[in-house]
Amino acid sequence: MDLKIKLGNFMTDNRTIVIKVGTSTLTGGSNRLNQPRMLDLVRQAASLRERGEKICLVSSGAIAAGREVLGFPELQKTIPAKQMLAAIGQPRLMDIYQQFFRVYGMPVAQILLTREDISDRKRYLNARNTLSSLLDQGVVPIINENDSVATDEIHIGDNDNLSAMVASLVDADLLVLLTDQDGIYTADPSLNPDAKLIEKIDSNEIPDTVWKAAGGSKNGLGTGGMVTKLEAADTARRSGTKVIIASGELPDILMRIANSEQVGTCIMPLVDTLESRKRYMLAGVSKIGSVMVDAGAKKALLTGGSLLPVGIKKIRGSFDRGEIITVLDEEENPVALGMVNYSARDVKKIMGTQSGQIEYVLGFVIGDEVIHHNNMVLLK
Repeated sequence: MDLKIKLGNFMTDNRTIVIKVGTSTLTGGSNRLNQPRMLDLVRQAASLRERGEKICLVSSGAIAAGREVLGFPELQKTIPAKQMLAAIGQPRLMDIYQQFFRVYGMPVAQILLTREDISDRKRYLNARNTLSSLLDQGVVPIINENDSVATDEIHIGDNDNLSAMVASLVDADLLVLLTDQDGIYTADPSLNPDAKLIEKIDSNEIPDTVWKAAGGSKNGLGTGGMVTKLEAADTARRSGTKVIIASGELPDILMRIANSEQVGTCIMPLVDTLESRKRYMLAGVSKIGSVMVDAGAKKALLTGGSLLPVGIKKIRGSFDRGEIITVLDEEENPVALGMVNYSARDVKKIMGTQSGQIEYVLGFVIGDEVIHHNNMVLLK
């Protein structure tokens, strides 16, 4: 069956922007956090938020903050030592951000993630719903990898790739990777005076010459530095997110990027966020799980509403919370695909009831919706 698919009222008039700030930008190349620079970045982020943009901040700097708190001790370069420094430095880092954003009257929230939080469907749904709620309330989520507990199996490895995962998680329109370099060059500018800034990459595949210029290769042989930013950009653009790699030292860099000024290196998305979301849903849809809804619920879904328990008439198959299921109308035509907040067993208990009765029936409540419109694609 040929289906035309659109996203259920997920997109808003204002953009969602993920900003990743590295340790080199936060410290200015020194061994301690450069608070005037941090305050200036906060000022710009707050200005973007005030004009309606939704802002996520992915921030490094916890380990550097931990070293500063302890007075720069001589430590072995071991994972436990880094985890200890991250555990000490993360509260310090958040305290600084909280103070600076408070100057502009903006609340912040701390989000610590590991790869497991994003790869597991249930945890993915928890993280997505939390971030969506924070952004809708005008809160700026400040995100970092949970270094103090991450092991090799669940370690993301760097905040560049974490920022790309976050961009996918929140369907970001723009990912800004701030670094200590103006962007990606045709060669290492510190070694080759003839190196030129690459202003735009819009090919289906990032050329091998660009990977080599970034200091690595697309088969993962490179480590650290600009190559991880290129890896993150390649991931984000496949999720429909535009990426800008630019210097965090440039005056008003975030405002200039948001105003579409040509700065740094721009990596164009391969698909739009709608197409990316559609692909994700279609790839993960359950072959056996579905719910049938009444005419009122169908009308609400087609006009951008969420699926509430009161509109569900029948359940077919079995599904767990976080799985993607099909929503059918009373003629058994597919209406939508969506990620469910409740298992089939729980939906059977609450279907046909008002949302206000969910906690009374189940003894807990995850949300008023069985499927929130943010986690749904409509089939038309």
